[in-house]
Amino acid sequence: MRPFGRRPGHFGGGGFGGHREGGRWGSGRHPGGRGRVLAASELRLLLASLIATESRHGYDLIRAIEQMSAGAYAPSPGVVYPALALMEDVGLIAPVSAEGGRKAFAITPAGLADLAARAAQVDTLKDRLAALPSLERDQHAPIRRAMDNLKTVLGNSITRLEPGVEHEIAALIDDAAQKIERLG
Repeated sequence: MRPFGRRPGHFGGGGFGGHREGGRWGSGRHPGGRGRVLAASELRLLLASLIATESRHGYDLIRAIEQMSAGAYAPSPGVVYPALALMEDVGLIAPVSAEGGRKAFAITPAGLADLAARAAQVDTLKDRLAALPSLERDQHAPIRRAMDNLKTVLGNSITRLEPGVEHEIAALIDDAAQKIERLG
């Protein structure tokens, strides 16, 4: 079974994907400005390595990556959740529980095999994340990450809200806005 993609060459031809850029595995950065810290295939590989250590849900994975980079980088929910869905679709991870509406994932045997074949890449990715603060530190990254997370959570749950809850949510957001305004 080809773990990634249904066609040869799709998602890098197999496994967690990837492509070669400049003779080495892609850095995930675009030339000429701020780019992505991780390419999509690198993010999937890193997510799998974290899920392999323990079952995790998307928000927990975002926090773990942020900790690995000492707060210099946290992937947005808009890239993490689609990556998890793709990994689940191709059988690299599987849902194990749903606590409080959060779906946790565990690595599958196919995911473990693919991860083992790319162990050196995982180490390189972890080293690169650990070195990020010296390369580029964005002091506002945690705020942007939190805003993205709020937007994602609201977007995912808005269709499932019970009547009357929208006023409670609006009050929570208004309260947070007032407290933030007092900080500045």
